[in-house]
Amino acid sequence: MTDTTSTPTTSHQHIESTTDVCSGQPRLTGRRITVAQIAFWHERLGTAPDQIASKHGLSLGEVYAALSYYHDHRVEIDAQVSASAEFAEELRRAIPSWLNPVRPAPGGSRRSG
Repeated sequence: MTDTTSTPTTSHQHIESTTDVCSGQPRLTGRRITVAQIAFWHERLGTAPDQIASKHGLSLGEVYAALSYYHDHRVEIDAQVSASAEFAEELRRAIPSWLNPVRPAPGGSRRSG
């Protein structure tokens, strides 16, 4: 029996996707930096490709490959990001935070001890 969990299921120069790393999201080969992260840094935060490369120890080829892959698969990647954000929001609502407890609204009733 052959273990296929580390075999790339999607392949593109500099890009791979395996079920056992980053939940199967497309990422830079041999790294845990996803295409979605690079696209976010560039598209949403306005970070230049050379800045992304130098900050994260990447080659410009890796950054541009990720951006190219993103633009070729934009609908699927944006849908994955949206689904992850919705899941995270559901968890936030379902599980109270110990770091940021919900406080009663001003003027609300408080128990006296």
